[in-house]
Amino acid sequence: MQIERVQAIAGTANFKQLPEKFIRPANERPENTKPLEGVSVPVISLSVSHDILVKEIYNACSEWGFFLLKDHGISPGLIEKLWKVGIEFFNQPQEEKEKYANDPSTGKFEGYGTKMTKNLGEKVEWVDYFFHLMSPPSKVNHQIWPQSPSSYREVTEEYNKELLKVTERVLELLSEGLGLEGKVLKSWVGGDEIELEMKINMYPPCPQPELALGVEAHTDMSALTLLVPNDVPGLQVWKDDYWIAVDYLPNALFVHIGDQIEVLSNGKYKSVLHRSTVNKERTRMSWAVFCAPPHDAMIGPLPELLDEKNPAKYSTKTFAEFRHRKFNKLPQ
Repeated sequence: MQIERVQAIAGTANFKQLPEKFIRPANERPENTKPLEGVSVPVISLSVSHDILVKEIYNACSEWGFFLLKDHGISPGLIEKLWKVGIEFFNQPQEEKEKYANDPSTGKFEGYGTKMTKNLGEKVEWVDYFFHLMSPPSKVNHQIWPQSPSSYREVTEEYNKELLKVTERVLELLSEGLGLEGKVLKSWVGGDEIELEMKINMYPPCPQPELALGVEAHTDMSALTLLVPNDVPGLQVWKDDYWIAVDYLPNALFVHIGDQIEVLSNGKYKSVLHRSTVNKERTRMSWAVFCAPPHDAMIGPLPELLDEKNPAKYSTKTFAEFRHRKFNKLPQ
């Protein structure tokens, strides 16, 4: 079955009116749910003193579940290369991209995709994507990675190496914020078997951006999500009953707390509700890396955080079970 790609729809001559399947219900449309003006998300530098860092990250993750991280040690040159190889993949002819087509309905999540609806009446998001595992090496299938551009693998492997260091550092700081030893959270989310999953999101120009969403409101099922966008804004996070627009900050990592850290912290850290809006004139892209436990990892509130006054707020289950319930919209 030939799937209609959003990039192909957007490239149609004289394309001015959004097909019905992309038009969100009135209560979800950006025109009716404008972000709050004058509020900025937390920005944190890894170069400040350790004690300040632990406190700033604890405050950001307990109040927002989100922050922008700068001075993280990943070079601007590497981020630029990552952008370049991702853009080059999406700029290829359609038949080239289709060689990598995924099929989530059969459990084949890796590859080139467009989110399809499960039910009649469900709305479609204005995005195409490429998804694949980057880590650990034992689970990586390079056959599914883009072969063109030829530098894709080299650049992505270098980025993976740098991002693993940042992930470890952030997990340490989050552990210390909970009053625990630095290694605790990393060991619970899989240690060296933690999975890094790359998702390149491509949001083409949209003729009626006030009616559509690139990605609908959701929390990530990962432990952490570390994202770099291009310079076209669109990400919004939910705080205190308002959407807050996240401004572009060159070379910053956008750090999201995911569901697994919320569960492990017994709710001390928040999994951030967020969505992506789209642009009329320009293509927005983002490179999101989901840091997730192995499927057989047991995830529940950390025993060190529980006592009579602080009972468990979440059940303990494998990450595979959590994923199954989240995908199928079942209660956790």
